[in-house]
Amino acid sequence: MEILKIEPTHISPTIRFIPDLNDFLISGMSAPEDVRALYYPVIEWMDKFNSELISGNYKIFSETNPMILKIDLNYFNSASAKFLLDILLELKKIRESGTPVVVEWYYEEDDIDMKEAGEDLSELVEMELKYIIKPA
Repeated sequence: MEILKIEPTHISPTIRFIPDLNDFLISGMSAPEDVRALYYPVIEWMDKFNSELISGNYKIFSETNPMILKIDLNYFNSASAKFLLDILLELKKIRESGTPVVVEWYYEEDDIDMKEAGEDLSELVEMELKYIIKPA
């Protein structure tokens, strides 16, 4: 499976998915002008990755070494929220196919809105997230 790397801009996040290293990251600001152009390749990549997992091509993930997606956003707009939901739904499919998955949702201690946004997405997708306060 090829890695997925999307470089950040001042309005779009770093997106880095490297399965062999269990390195899955969405970080920065997500308010791109064309949200579909940014996130459709991510959703397509995840769908292909799920197919690879189901076919048994990736056996590196286990209960002691789950697939970990780190979501560390400073800000995201409502259009990005829809695609974050889609990404979490893809992860839920991956989990339901037997691969252990952990989603780490990072937020600053005083940014209650960001924590609540994670809680809202978690509720919508019916999947628990692990909330992590960013170091000061």
